[in-house]
Amino acid sequence: MTINTKTLAAIDIGTNAIRLFISNVEEYPTETLFKKIAFLRVPIRLGEDVFTTGEIGQQKGKRLCETMQGFSYIMSAFNVESYKAYATCAMREARNGKSVAEQIQKECDLNIEIISGTKEAETIFAGGMNEVVDDDKTYLYVDVGGGSTEVIVYSKSVKVEACSFPLGTVRMLNDAVDKEKMKHFKKWLKNITEKYTPDAIIGSGGNINKIHKLLNKKERERITYQELDILYEYMKSFNLEERERIMKLNTYRADVIIPAMKIFLTVGKICKINEIIVPKLGLSDGIIRLLYEEEKRGKV
Repeated sequence: MTINTKTLAAIDIGTNAIRLFISNVEEYPTETLFKKIAFLRVPIRLGEDVFTTGEIGQQKGKRLCETMQGFSYIMSAFNVESYKAYATCAMREARNGKSVAEQIQKECDLNIEIISGTKEAETIFAGGMNEVVDDDKTYLYVDVGGGSTEVIVYSKSVKVEACSFPLGTVRMLNDAVDKEKMKHFKKWLKNITEKYTPDAIIGSGGNINKIHKLLNKKERERITYQELDILYEYMKSFNLEERERIMKLNTYRADVIIPAMKIFLTVGKICKINEIIVPKLGLSDGIIRLLYEEEKRGKV
């Protein structure tokens, strides 16, 4: 049997970290398989600069450029045929986001697309989320990032509402959340609940994936609101060093996981939802799927 294999790469330039995901796409007569062959995460935290000064500082800009240059070499070593690099909230909001992207294009020969919050959420959902939902139910897809939270309402497999909110973990840690924006977030959730009565939350992002693991959940096993609330109160009782030592969390995760849990609990409480589905799919998965579809259409 002849197997057509492509090697594709996704770069996710997030508020908290920069990620490189390389995947082999294997085309069989009856199915297409996506197989991860490499993943690298660099916690630069662009949002620390952006949410306090409004732009990406020289030091973090230099680290980002060096990271992207390294990713370029790694993609070359894996014989990557095609890639996409998406930048999200921090680059979106930075006054110099476009100029930083242009500088990376010049120095690393890598093109960065700064995407909207809605496109970010839709790309993540395209990463195979349809495989974990029921066609006759309504879901709130909630992606909690470092700078923003994207919420999409899917009713009977159709997107019916979507909104991006400037509420993220790094932003909350830097006390850069506007109180009016939080009020708007809660009001929007109440309206959505009255209109659609969602059945469950689909949680996305590194923090909810880690929470799923901390609760010793099996693959596709759901998290209940009560379990999340108990874990939140338990972890909140520790200081940062204790979370790193007792909970065995990395430094870059130990602080942001608390505001992430608070956001998910807020959604669950307002929308009266008891279950969170954690498919462990992210922006990188969606980029790979969309990139493959584009490559496929280009051959037709």
